[in-house]
Amino acid sequence: MFVSPAYAQGAAADGGNLLMSVLPFILIFVIFYFLLIRPQQKKMKQHREMIQSLERGDRIVTSGGIVGQIIKVTSDSEVEVEIAPGTRVQVMRQTITEVIEKGAPIRSSSKEKGGRGKQSQSRKSEPQDDSSEAETEEQAEETKSDEKQ
Repeated sequence: MFVSPAYAQGAAADGGNLLMSVLPFILIFVIFYFLLIRPQQKKMKQHREMIQSLERGDRIVTSGGIVGQIIKVTSDSEVEVEIAPGTRVQVMRQTITEVIEKGAPIRSSSKEKGGRGKQSQSRKSEPQDDSSEAETEEQAEETKSDEKQ
């Protein structure tokens, strides 16, 4: 008595109805791509580039929170890190999360600036002191006179 009879509705043959039911899923995928997938791919690419550019002298942080300086790049997958004076450990490159400071690799001073290294720069920048030159000349004369005797 209180229930009215239910009649079946006829099926619509519209193609637009299918598009309207799939459209929310497409929009959700696009939103996920731009908010989650794409930024994660960028982050992975930056990490991969950072790992490839590691070199001697860089200060790094590992995923465990250990801070150290790269002493030696041993292979494509490992580096030797000094975490305290005299304490060196082998670390997998993939566990390095951040480069704190890019350090200049240590180079031999004899190969720089025509074989003189940093000493030639410091000599050029120092003002010439006539009294020190006079003292060295006096010392040279004294050694010559000592040799003659």
